[in-house]
Amino acid sequence: MTNRMPQTPSQTVGPYFAYGLTARQYGYDWDQLADGRIARDDTPGPRIRVFGQVFDGAGAPVDDAMIEIWQADASGRYPDEADFADRGAFHGVGRCGTGADPSLRFVFDTIKPGGHDGEAPHLNVCVMMRGLLLHAYTRIYFADEEEANAADPVLALVPEERRGTLVARALGGGLYHFDIAMQGDDETVFFDV
Repeated sequence: MTNRMPQTPSQTVGPYFAYGLTARQYGYDWDQLADGRIARDDTPGPRIRVFGQVFDGAGAPVDDAMIEIWQADASGRYPDEADFADRGAFHGVGRCGTGADPSLRFVFDTIKPGGHDGEAPHLNVCVMMRGLLLHAYTRIYFADEEEANAADPVLALVPEERRGTLVARALGGGLYHFDIAMQGDDETVFFDV
């Protein structure tokens, strides 16, 4: 007799996580740690907006995904414990559900991060949605950082033909478009962390 107890569908992520973790976005007056506005007006750094959709294996936009990002500040420094104790400091963490937006998008208003420890500027991304047994982790790099992207040690680990799935398209004016494909020919590269 084996003692293995495999996961069951009731142990997958969701579907109610977005209501609890991004409550105000879904119309609830509960306290929450983060939302889609990551940088305050006085946070140093160039302002950017990153938006996109999450697509399932059939190419349909997902209406119950929640995207969490964390990032370095404009100088490439990640916030530490002291920053989180200071309510006025840049925390570099954001969350956004796709279900409340009419186009089923996630939208983040933040600053463009600086490069950290020899890496190109990027956003770290965690994808949560119904049906996933574990969160999926990826990164968002920026198309207008070609030189830094070419030298990035993590991006270099990704086969060249797949790197484009990690690069947000620059639309000008600080706007970046980045879609996440969970499956299919254009599946986003996810990292085993």
